[in-house]
Amino acid sequence: METSVATCVHTEEAAVLKRGGSRLLVCAVALACLALVGPSAPGGALSGRSLPVEAVKDVVPNRVMTWNLCNPCDVSNLDRAAEIAAHAPQVIGMQEACARDVDRIRDYLEAFHGLVYHVEYGTVLENWGRCGGAPWNPGGFGQAILSAAPMTDRVNTEYPDGGSEDRGYLAVTTEVGGRSVRVFNTHLAQRRQEEFRKDQVRVLATEVARQDRAIVLGDFNAVPDAPELDPMWALATDTDPQCHPSPVGTCEPTTDWQSKFDYVFLRGIAPVEHRVVRTEHSDHDMLYSDLDVT
Repeated sequence: METSVATCVHTEEAAVLKRGGSRLLVCAVALACLALVGPSAPGGALSGRSLPVEAVKDVVPNRVMTWNLCNPCDVSNLDRAAEIAAHAPQVIGMQEACARDVDRIRDYLEAFHGLVYHVEYGTVLENWGRCGGAPWNPGGFGQAILSAAPMTDRVNTEYPDGGSEDRGYLAVTTEVGGRSVRVFNTHLAQRRQEEFRKDQVRVLATEVARQDRAIVLGDFNAVPDAPELDPMWALATDTDPQCHPSPVGTCEPTTDWQSKFDYVFLRGIAPVEHRVVRTEHSDHDMLYSDLDVT
């Protein structure tokens, strides 16, 4: 009997949903599928470009990344995992993230790339249209943080008013560059909703100000000189030393519409280098930064 790509992917997805401590089974199923069916045609769940020649084995311990996954978008989670694995950050902040997609990305990172991550979710709403699932059990939507080190002291906070859609931030304590760091991941109100973002930044900045050392990842839906970002600039700097709210600053765009909306804000931490990675798998580019946490 011929084994189809769809059969293998559906089997693997079922294993993901029934994980309950069986992640090794998930990885085994995924690898068996690859062996049986090989890469699929473009647009399928499995694609040749999703799989590296050699699996990545280690994360870069001082590297952090922020990425808005784009939702709803018809994108393979295998492709998303491959893009992340190419840069192997210690910590990844995802926005517009469905919990089921994050589960699959995490498992593909381990199965195909040898990268093992812990995950914490910052769900702000249960939405069938965004994340699928049964009508009585829709998928969780919001933020997620993946970290190669364990995470503690998780806080998931919804902003008092998200604007046209619920928004919030997720915060954890984890390890970056061998040091304990408080990491925040947020997604602010949509474009042209400045009045909501102003209040959201105030809530976020109050918590960031309590930390001597913090990394704030996220899609702020605002350009660097937007007035609502002033409280963040008063506390932290962007990973790009040339990017700041002054008109003379030069900030590399991070979106398909050539605006910088995505940030790695640093408090008490020095940037070493950063990169905006263009991608065809989202309307936001990946932004990662190597840091000096000492």
